[in-house]
Amino acid sequence: MDFGGVGSTATYDRDEVFKIARLKVEELKEFGCRRVLECTPNGLGRDAKLLRMLEDATGIEVWTNTGIYGAAKRAGVPEYAKTETARQLAARWVGEWKNGIDGVKPRFIKTAVNGFPLEELDRKLVEAAAIASMETGLTIASHTNGGGRAAEAHLEILASMKCPASRFVWVHAQGEKDRAFHERVAQAGAWVEFDGISEKSAEWHRDCVLHMNERKLLGRTLISQDSGWYHVGEPGGGNYRGYTYIYSDFLPMLPRELWRPLLVENPRSAFN
Repeated sequence: MDFGGVGSTATYDRDEVFKIARLKVEELKEFGCRRVLECTPNGLGRDAKLLRMLEDATGIEVWTNTGIYGAAKRAGVPEYAKTETARQLAARWVGEWKNGIDGVKPRFIKTAVNGFPLEELDRKLVEAAAIASMETGLTIASHTNGGGRAAEAHLEILASMKCPASRFVWVHAQGEKDRAFHERVAQAGAWVEFDGISEKSAEWHRDCVLHMNERKLLGRTLISQDSGWYHVGEPGGGNYRGYTYIYSDFLPMLPRELWRPLLVENPRSAFN
């Protein structure tokens, strides 16, 4: 991901990145992983060709996305997004879904809002995502600054546009400490994703998952590491974190009967 944004002049050798990333993706095979959702959005370093190379080399599906990321001080927002309507933006995303990105078909919509209350641009991006979702069937994964109130604002917009709540993934829900929001968003039919799982955060993530299970809401719960991060310009890509912690360390912290729903059934249902 390149937070230099749409105006970034950073360059990288795709073959070099491939060699490093391939090793990280290959590590997943021993855990039975079959698919990785790569969330780097357009404007912040999305590289569909690289993902196709990784998929072909490893045998693990590596999905890319369409959409526009509205957080990170708007670094990933192109100028046209500031003037075009939600329907015009959606048409661009539907076009990528129909025609592919360098020959690769996006499999979900990635967007983001900058905080709560939602600004005009945030609302437009969510509306565009809803329109595109209705036309393509793609799920919307939204980086949601602003916590539970921003997540509920997404649901209000989707409802007004007749887009099912089940098409919405509240990304970074672990940042919201009031679990009542987790419950309400899940009860509305959306997906609550606790990501960024690491050694430092594992206990909080475990507690979040167990809470959802106790409330009989595990069926609307997703987990993720939010890992990777090849840093352009740093030797070897810098601190490129692998993807295996969730299997090797986090799952053993949970009752075994939760493993399959969290890493097989729920992702399959959320991103069909």
